[in-house]
Amino acid sequence: MNVNHAQFASANRDRAAVAVLKSIRPDDLDWKPFAAFPPIARLAVVLGHPTEHGLYVVRVKLPGGAQLMPHRHPENRIYTVMSGTFYIGVGPQFDAEALTAYPPGSVVLLPGNTWHFHWARSGEYVTQVMGIGPLGMEYVNLHDDPRARQ
Repeated sequence: MNVNHAQFASANRDRAAVAVLKSIRPDDLDWKPFAAFPPIARLAVVLGHPTEHGLYVVRVKLPGGAQLMPHRHPENRIYTVMSGTFYIGVGPQFDAEALTAYPPGSVVLLPGNTWHFHWARSGEYVTQVMGIGPLGMEYVNLHDDPRARQ
């Protein structure tokens, strides 16, 4: 029996690489309410955990018409639009004229401590958000913060 040692070694490397991969499929996501978002919004943790130190990846689903009023996060964030159109504006006051629309596949870099706001203006959207935790969220106006009503 002839054994090709190079092919055998390559196959073992390939199996080892697959063993270290971590994968998350859309059906694996557990969408839950998030205390700092309006009750109709949903968040799914993809990797890491936003309340802990270190890299986190979450997905945010905002149904059509919903708004996230002006707020900021201490951490830098990278938004990737997964579906729908993501409308985001910058500033401490909600201004529909200041919104920019981003279609699926867009990537938005938001520096930490930047006041901004969102509106699911044209229907539901899903964004994937990556940052270094712990995640923080501070609203300009306390009455806009759903946590203040609890």
